[in-house]
Amino acid sequence: MKTETVWITGTHGFIGRHLAAYLNSTGCQVAGIGHGLWPEMEALHWGVSFWLNGEIQQSNLGQLRSIAGLPDVVYHLAGGSSVGAAIANPYEDFRRTVVSTAELLEWIRQYSPHTRLVSVSSAAVYGAGHNDLISENVCLSPYSPYGAHKMIMEELCRSYGSNFGSRVVVPRLFSVFGPELKKQLLWDMCTRLKEGVVPLVLGGSGNELRDWTDVRDVVRALASLDMMATENVPSINVGTGVGTTVREIADRITCAWSKRNNGEISVEFSGNSRPGDPFCMIANGHKLADSGFRWEISLEQGLDDYVQWFCEQRR
Repeated sequence: MKTETVWITGTHGFIGRHLAAYLNSTGCQVAGIGHGLWPEMEALHWGVSFWLNGEIQQSNLGQLRSIAGLPDVVYHLAGGSSVGAAIANPYEDFRRTVVSTAELLEWIRQYSPHTRLVSVSSAAVYGAGHNDLISENVCLSPYSPYGAHKMIMEELCRSYGSNFGSRVVVPRLFSVFGPELKKQLLWDMCTRLKEGVVPLVLGGSGNELRDWTDVRDVVRALASLDMMATENVPSINVGTGVGTTVREIADRITCAWSKRNNGEISVEFSGNSRPGDPFCMIANGHKLADSGFRWEISLEQGLDDYVQWFCEQRR
């Protein structure tokens, strides 16, 4: 079991809280910083011993050090979290993603140079036009402000690695879902099903391909990558390598919903895609597989668990 002190930025978010709980279960002392009031008992439920509600900036990082101690590892999850929000307010997304990363890198350089940084990025850096598995060494061509800001974040990490010897690894996440996700396709579908919206009309053609990953597997992957952090700043795809269409996801969600609720469900697609959404995003996950990581939760199980969680928490 790990006995390290870890910090998580953006701990209060969907992935952050799952990561905190997992790391705590391995023996880590977890401290978190980010936005949101978080009652102490609720934070402790997610394995967070110390929580600081605030921006990722020098004074707050110093305060977190004073209450939690210097970190062996920082998992940097703070930043923009959606393509739509970045298009609506690009400067805010830049500030949350790029500025927060600069603040964190500089603080680590000055006060905790031994710290390993896992700076979490997104498959959005790859952009559009991919029809096959995407490897980490393809040319980055972001399709949205969200992806562009993640790419700048990665470049900042590489700059600190090459110039100051900062030890960083950059995981690129694909389509993460699971319990506690309260936005995007699955949440939207379940919310409208709960409201009895019929037929269920979704955007796009339904043929869009995504690499769907359960958050419970994703946090295990993130927790396994910290020892790969070096001054060379490797990037690692966190994806299964299996593409599933949005139509198939919709069918599986409605099937899982029907098992628990009465009524017929029909799904239609408008044909109108959202700005900034590429058609196909599937990972080449060889690097992650070569590290020894194995995916454990099937897509069918993950989607069924999500519907179960939604139904229970909505009650």
